[in-house]
Formats: sequence, C-alpha cells, structure tokens
Amino acid sequence: MKSAATRNLLAVDIGGSFTDVVLESEGHRYTVKVLTTPKAPEEGVMSGISEILTQASLPADAVSFFILGTTLATNALIERKGAKIALMATEGFRDILEIGHENRYAQYDIAQDKPPPLVPRHLRFGVPQRMNVNGEILLDIDEASVRTIIRKLQQEQVQSVAIAFLHSYANPAHEQRVRDLILSEIPSMYVTLSSEVCPEVREYERTSTACANAYVQPVVAGYLGRLQERLVEVGLTCPFYLMTSGGSITTVELGSQQPVKLIESGPAGGAILARQIAEQCGERKVLSFDMGGTTAKICFIDNYQPELSRSFEVGRMYRFLKGSGIPVRIPVIEMVEIGAGGGSIASVDSLGRLQVGPESAVSEPGPACFGKSGLRATVTDADCVTGMLDPHRFASGKVQLDVDLAMQAIQRDVAEPLQLSVVEGAMAIQEIVAENMANAARVHAMELGKTVEDYAMIAFGGAAPLHAAHLAAKLGISRVIVPCAASVGSALGFLWAPVAWQSLRSKHQRLDNFDSEAINRLLAQMQTQAMEAVQHAAPSDSKLETRRIAYMRYVGQGHEIAVDLPQGELSAESVPKLKDHFEKNYHALYGRVIPHLMLEVMSWSVTVSTIQNKQPVATMTATGVNANAVSSRKLFEPISSQWVQALVYARESLEPGSIIEGPALVGEEQTTTVVPLGFQARVNSINCLVIERKSRES
Repeated sequence: MKSAATRNLLAVDIGGSFTDVVLESEGHRYTVKVLTTPKAPEEGVMSGISEILTQASLPADAVSFFILGTTLATNALIERKGAKIALMATEGFRDILEIGHENRYAQYDIAQDKPPPLVPRHLRFGVPQRMNVNGEILLDIDEASVRTIIRKLQQEQVQSVAIAFLHSYANPAHEQRVRDLILSEIPSMYVTLSSEVCPEVREYERTSTACANAYVQPVVAGYLGRLQERLVEVGLTCPFYLMTSGGSITTVELGSQQPVKLIESGPAGGAILARQIAEQCGERKVLSFDMGGTTAKICFIDNYQPELSRSFEVGRMYRFLKGSGIPVRIPVIEMVEIGAGGGSIASVDSLGRLQVGPESAVSEPGPACFGKSGLRATVTDADCVTGMLDPHRFASGKVQLDVDLAMQAIQRDVAEPLQLSVVEGAMAIQEIVAENMANAARVHAMELGKTVEDYAMIAFGGAAPLHAAHLAAKLGISRVIVPCAASVGSALGFLWAPVAWQSLRSKHQRLDNFDSEAINRLLAQMQTQAMEAVQHAAPSDSKLETRRIAYMRYVGQGHEIAVDLPQGELSAESVPKLKDHFEKNYHALYGRVIPHLMLEVMSWSVTVSTIQNKQPVATMTATGVNANAVSSRKLFEPISSQWVQALVYARESLEPGSIIEGPALVGEEQTTTVVPLGFQARVNSINCLVIERKSRES
C-alpha cells in the first residue's frame, strides 16, 4: 500500500438497487450513484468509477487504495444462486444441516417449512474418522473411503466442497488431510474447512457456516477475479480491499477464501459511518438508520461502538422469525435488516390489508416511476406522488421520474382496492413502511434491553433522509442527524473502517482447573495470525491495537458472554480478575450473579486492528440565521392531510448555523431530506443537518 499520506481513497458499495461510489482526494469528496447491474455487478462498478474519476479529473493510477463492499454473497444465499456444493462430515453426522437444533421457530404453525439445506442429501457424505473434544484422534481417516467420495464429486460435477468434522476446532488435521486429497485429484475444486471459517464449538452452526462459505465462494471469487482484471485494464492497480461484516477491511485474497465474512459488508460500512458521525457530534447514544433501495438497516451504537455479535441468520423465510434462516457464525455488527426500501413493492392482499415489502423492484425492473419495465407500485412511487422527490434530480438526474406512471401504479395496486384517492394510497404506503421499520426498531431495542427514546437517530442511504423524521416521530426520538453525502453513507463508512482481523478458537477451560500455559500458547498463536493478516493490508506506518476476549458462562449454561482479558500473559493470579470481570458483565446484563457456581471459558478471540484518528467534535452556533430557499414545491403534508407549498433548499448552499423551518425539503444531488411540519433543521459546524421536533410552546 502507498503511504497513508497519499489521499486518493476510493470506495464502492454495491447495493440491490444502486451502486454507490465515493472518492476522497486531497481533502475533496466526490460522490456518484449509478444503477446496479445485477447480471454483471462489475459493469455498474466500472461505470461508477469511470464517472467519479472524470468528475475529479484524476487518472486511475492516482488512486491510493480501493475498498469494495458487496451484496453478492448475501444475494447468492437468499436467491439460492450459488455453486453446486457437497458436504463431507464425520460418518453418521451428514444430516446435521437438516436436524439443526430439533426445534420449531413457529411453535403453533403445523405447516411451517424449514429453510432447505444448501446441500442436497445425495451430496452429503460421511467420512469414517473421529476426534474427541480435546482434539485427540479416536479413529484415523479412511483414505480409501475419501477417494471413493472424490470420484463421486467428479461424477456429480461439484464445484465446491465443505468439510466439517466433529471437534475439528480442537484439531484440524483430519480436515486438512482430506483437503489435500481432494486437491491432489481435482486441483480446481474450491474447498472450505470448518476449522478455518468457524473454529468454534456448536456443530450445527459450524457446519452451516462452512456450507454457506462453500456455496458462495465460486461466485464471489469469480466476480472478484473479473473485477480485478477490469480494474487493471483501466490502470487502477492500487491495493484492493474488501469490507467485512464485522466493520473492518481485509484483503481480496482473504475475502476470496472466506467470502461468508462479506455477507453484511455494506450495512457494516453504514454502521461505521454512524459511529464516526456520532463521535463527531458528541452523541453517545445513537440509532443508525440506513434505508436504501431494497432494505432498511437499524443498529444501536453506544459510546461510539456499534453492538457486535458472533452470529446471525441469512434469508429468514418466515416473518423474520429467529430460526427460520440459515445460521452463520462470524463476527458481525449487530443490526436488524428488513425488506423496506425505496423499491419495496406495495400490494393489497386477499384480506384487504396493505403490504409493503419485503419483495423489491430493485434496479431491474425498478419502480414504476423509473419508466423502465417496472409496473408495480413501490415506496419510491409513493414518495414521487406526494411531492417528496424532484422528478428531474433523482440519482443526480440519471433517472427521470415519471409521476404519471407512479400515479397509475398506485391507483391500480393500492388506491382502487382500498377505495382511496391516489395521494391517500401513496400516504398509506409511506405509513406502512414507516410502521414496519418502527416495529423492527422497537423489537430490536427490546431484545438488547435498550430504551429507543433515549437515542438520537443518524439517517443515511438514498431513502432514509426522506423518511427519517417520520420514523423518529413514531419512535419518540426527538433528534435526527443527516450527514453530508448521506445517500452514499455506507461507501463513505468504508473509508473510515479500520484494517482488522479477528482470530477465534474454542478451547474449554474451567476456572477451577485453569491451564494458563496452554491458553497463553493459544493466545500467542492467535495474536500472530491476526497480526500477520493486518500487517499485510495496513499502511506500514499504522498504529495497531489488540483486544483479547474470553467467552465465559456459568458451568452448564447454554450461552456465553464476552469478557475482556487483562493485559499480558495469564497466570493463576488472573483467575480472580476473570471472575470479577465476568460477574460485573453478567450483573449488568441480568441484574444478578449466581454465587458458588463455577465458571468456564468456551472460546477465545484476539482482534488486531489499526487505530483510527479521533475527530474534532462538531459545534452548533448559539444563534442561527434563516436559510434562503431556492424554490418551492407542492408537498402532501400528512399531519394536516392536505397539500402545502413547501420551501426547497439546496444542501450545498447551506452554511453552518442555517435554520430551516418545516415543512420544507432540502435537496441535494442524490437524495432529499424532508423536514416535516413541527420540526426545525439546523446546520452544525461539520455541515450535518440536525432535525429536531419543536416544543409545543414554540
């Protein structure tokens, strides 16, 4: 990588509807939004890069480094458009993908369907071998059996194989040997080891994660290879990095080997942006609201740190219920994601109920107002009909919105079945999508033990500034912050993400029989692995920090909590400190501790990351001045249920201290911020729009 002093930084986020591109060059920021090209995502990426380099008058070889976030892995899993894969499991355990936890996610629904496994049964093979929980070999591999399976893989034309043996997290030797045997016979085969992508206890999640990685690896690796070739062709030969689900960046090589860790890369970039804006604005409690063309993402950020998780589910198929998706166990920023975006399709069901999403028109065929082949009413059509959007300025003018087509779609799909006027049908769509998002935020807050009214909202993504104040009012949130370049927020967040790598291992230890020497050796190995991964990607002058965590529980419990380890090597004297740290964390979560019950550690993690520079805190001028409007536009005002003439302001002309009274619209190249009646917007010192509900007295 070039020196960190070279400031030509390029980031691209491929969304379901739009591909966002951000370039920071010597203190200047350029942004571009282009329609995503689903059949060949690299086409949209290259189009956006070409446009932004032209805008900045920069040659491709002047770019210092390039960061990409992509929904390709997510879409391949959800749409079941991955590779033909096989699973090799310990003999007798090949059906774990279907057995799962042997529970029901909808207890009273006798017709519920489980998500079909990624690997059909005839491609799941049992291998005679066995390790015990300590990694000791109980039964050697039957290599003749493995070679027989390899011949079947060739006959079935399998592209990718997942290998998940019992207790391989404790000793990966058998998985590694089988990989060697496969590659000696089929060098082109993609092989995923569960001991590499998820070296933890819990057999079902580990196997599911390995299969998910194997399923998307040929798709993602092929796409990244094609994109790299295209980048080289245009002269963009700088280092190429990928955003991970955990909010850090990594190399293309590591991302191609473990693409399952890229599944939530775009939303993670948005959470990093929100964290940065929260720190700049001095907001210690923030609700990140990211609404694009396909989905809306909500994330809680406390003390400038997003909530983190070690697992999540992809493609929940039953009303977003936990357990109805594919479990994936990787480091991920904790958030809730629902099918509520600008392209979310509205319809009236057989019971006369208005439904909005999760199905989306995405970029092809697109909302009806795009004038392409899309005919169904969407949220963007509703925004167009109610006057929120400037038909001539949508997506920097790349898409000319047809209001008549939007009205026709809403009339046919919503207004006529519900016996409403067209504008009432549009308002109903906006109300339903806002309530869907509010309900998701309330449930997420309840699951995390948070009070949503205590938080400020940071809104970004192409559609979020349009709906943020409406959502905030439903949630009882009094302050909404819309940063500059909000429409490309996730891509902008990539530029603020640290280079990081988490090494994680399962090794059981009871505190009453703690083997400090063994754990110190394990932590040293993990530290070396994480350090090498980060140093390979980070600038040579980067400062690094390390965080070590033990995942602990009371003996016999089913779940662990994260406990930070003390600095330095562990010893017998460390045990009381670990116990004390655990009890403080446990009490904070559950309001009590359990005396006289022994503790155990199930897993350990070491995360090495670059240290980000602190940003100055933004200020708000004590006295402001009313901003100058550039025009006005008819806007349907939902509180009074009537059309009003709303003033329109140009975002680029607003100075710090500017005041805007609602109802008003703040337009910019790629999005519009709605300031409703009863709200006031002010511009702070870093040009964020801060929208607040006015008190009744005022």
